[in-house]
Amino acid sequence: MTAPGTTYAPVVPSARRRWGGLAVLSASLLVVVMDMTILNLALPAMTEDLRSTSVEQLWIIDVYSLVLAGLLVTASALGDRIGRRRMLVTGFVIFGAASLGVLLADSSEAVIAIRVLLGIGGAMIMPSTLSLIRSLFPDARERATALGIWGATAAAGGALGPIVGGALLQNFSWHSAFLFNVPVMIVAVVAALILLPESRSDRPGRLDPVATLLSIVGMVGLVYAIKELGKSGVTVSMTVVVLVSAALLTAFVLRCLRSPEPMLEIRLFRSRGFTAGVLTALITSFAMVAALLLISQWLQLVQGWSPLASGVALLPMAVGGLIGSPLAPMVAQRIGPRTVLVAGLAIGAAGFLLLFLLPQPLSYAGIAASLTLIGIGTAPLAIASAVIMAGAPVAKAGSAAAIEESSYEIGAALGITILGSLAAAVYRAGLPTDAPAQARESLAGALTLDNPSLANIAQTAFTDSLTWFGLAGGLLLLAVAALVLYLTPRSLDLSATHH
Repeated sequence: MTAPGTTYAPVVPSARRRWGGLAVLSASLLVVVMDMTILNLALPAMTEDLRSTSVEQLWIIDVYSLVLAGLLVTASALGDRIGRRRMLVTGFVIFGAASLGVLLADSSEAVIAIRVLLGIGGAMIMPSTLSLIRSLFPDARERATALGIWGATAAAGGALGPIVGGALLQNFSWHSAFLFNVPVMIVAVVAALILLPESRSDRPGRLDPVATLLSIVGMVGLVYAIKELGKSGVTVSMTVVVLVSAALLTAFVLRCLRSPEPMLEIRLFRSRGFTAGVLTALITSFAMVAALLLISQWLQLVQGWSPLASGVALLPMAVGGLIGSPLAPMVAQRIGPRTVLVAGLAIGAAGFLLLFLLPQPLSYAGIAASLTLIGIGTAPLAIASAVIMAGAPVAKAGSAAAIEESSYEIGAALGITILGSLAAAVYRAGLPTDAPAQARESLAGALTLDNPSLANIAQTAFTDSLTWFGLAGGLLLLAVAALVLYLTPRSLDLSATHH
């Protein structure tokens, strides 16, 4: 007999439908994650064609993640109420239609509008994939394996984006970076309707317009300010935006805590295991995204590799994740999820510290070894997801998924800002005091100046910044590993199913 407040799910699907449904969810996640990285390669050709200003270029890149981060909580709350499959399919349709709309885009403003729609679609897709896995796989051991595959897909998406983007752009126009999504979304809509059962909470949080506004404005403001601080350094205006956004998010949290049926179940953080899982997701995203950004720049600007070659060169991180993610649940069953979470963070830390310890000049072989360790370090994200979802009753799967996805978004933005800013400061310190502003701004700027001597100094300074970035990232991951060890109960068992 179903306890009140669990979930609406008519029947547990057959094994074939469960794993087929997982394939649909993983493929859709792959496209959403790839979309975050493909555009970085398409940007030069796009801005040349559309004559975008530097401000327009920033908005083309940033608006996707801003909208995505802002709408995650609202989309997951709506999914709990109207049905997670319905929300997912609607997200697919919006994502596909927006991607097709690029054929009509003849200005930067039009591309920015398309990226807004992609962000809306992505916000509907991402939390729905996690909460549907929670209801597709009621058996906790099966669910841990499913989340391992889901985690491997996310790791692959980040690395495949530059490769697919580079291959498309070598053969087609920049429009292909968007049109790539269309056939995938058509197949995903049909497959989702056939394979995925509908799932919704029978005790959804009430739709609260004030809480919705607080979460959207607070999240968008926070992510935007973090990105701006990373680009421009600390300014009074952005400090004010951070404080206001933090105040709005605090008000949102307090409102949810006071409500008997909150829009987002903040009380889930009372579980130490849940908190440890969210922290692992946040800090892994924090470190991994910053590493991908800086190492890809090093490959292109210091080594002189093409975007496609650089994308392929980042594959060891994806390989590490693809090998480790499906194995993590099996290992966790033998030695416990707590040990796997901590070990993953420690292996990731070793990858970062290797960047610091490698002999100079840096070689690609050393970078590939570092990337592989960082990739293996992302494998416990599957266990972090399992810990998060196991720590939530089925009725609150949407809230748990929204919190996890938000931690990835905030982690990525914080990683680029904090670790990226540290690397930028080391880079600038390595330049002559009379270096032109263009060179101090970035290595790419230094290379556009007709000054071979300065270009050499700048490339050396950038390589130095990468090594110190490795030390900072490694120490941070070790500190978080210690915190996760403290927070995660030794007795945590992922084979126990919550209702």
